[in-house]
Amino acid sequence: MRKLLIFLGVLLAIHVALLFVSPRGATEAVADGGVTVGIVFDVGGRGDKSFNDGAYAGAERAMRELGAHVRFVEPGEGSDREAGLRLLAAEGMDLVIGVGFIFTDDLTELAKEYPNVAFAGVDYAIATDSAGNVIQPPPNLAALKFREEEGSFLVGALAALVGSSKRVGFVGGMDIPLIHKFEAGYRAGVQHVCPDCTVIAQYAGATPEAFRNPGKGKELALSQYQSGVNVIFHASGSTGLGVFQAARERGKLAIGVDADQADDAPGRVLTSMVKGIDAVTFDTIKRVKEGTFKGGIYSYGLAESGVGYVYDEKNKPLIPDAVHARVEALKQEVIAGRIKVPSARESAGRAR
Repeated sequence: MRKLLIFLGVLLAIHVALLFVSPRGATEAVADGGVTVGIVFDVGGRGDKSFNDGAYAGAERAMRELGAHVRFVEPGEGSDREAGLRLLAAEGMDLVIGVGFIFTDDLTELAKEYPNVAFAGVDYAIATDSAGNVIQPPPNLAALKFREEEGSFLVGALAALVGSSKRVGFVGGMDIPLIHKFEAGYRAGVQHVCPDCTVIAQYAGATPEAFRNPGKGKELALSQYQSGVNVIFHASGSTGLGVFQAARERGKLAIGVDADQADDAPGRVLTSMVKGIDAVTFDTIKRVKEGTFKGGIYSYGLAESGVGYVYDEKNKPLIPDAVHARVEALKQEVIAGRIKVPSARESAGRAR
């Protein structure tokens, strides 16, 4: 019994001592003036070769160029996500970033609880009131949004012009409005250059797990290729790895998302609809470091180089010069506002 009491006393002493130990990253920041940043990743985590890896790349650049001290958290399910954000905010980080729409509610509440901490949400979901008016986020929260439909419009046109088929495919992850934007833009791009083409669109599921199910992605892609589709655009996180596997097996083409995914299926990735998640993450950290950070809604599209498509030495052989020239012309039309790309699935007919 005496040994047990001594053991418990030692544990208590260690616990009390730890209460007075500052987080390592915060201590370093005080010493060298570096900005402290906490980032909680989306479903799928690091290594998705897409969304999360883009945020990581932007943070890595901030560490190199700005001397930022960045702490990364890979959450589990449900409350783990909120716990990760709360931990970083409670530690007094200068900036806390949630990567993915799923963090929207948690970021909103924590920004109110910690008004002296800057927060940012990549793909933050904007809410509206009963009258349809946009509800602004708290003043210390930056909602980082992308006009995914604009980049998707370009790859849709590309798919129709290169696919040599009147059928083109789309594989989405979770069946939600955010992914509908990809489908809407893609469908509009296809029909803008090929009014009689058909878009086959399918989703991997109705929960966040739909973004990390390569088996389902492969199943959907094989079915679409079998139906006469030659090109499939995926917007499905790591589920898209299954789409690439199907493209390799069937000798068809696929289109990546968020980052350049050419290396996932060499010779089979027509292009990738890229989002500048790395640049947006870096710029947000830079604003905090420079003292110019402001909350609000930030939107990034073709005009701001927030979205785009890949055209380089790896995929040039797959895209005829005339097709590339036409897609570039469409890009300028969108930037100039002469083409209005729909962002809702219901209105995703031919772009005006």
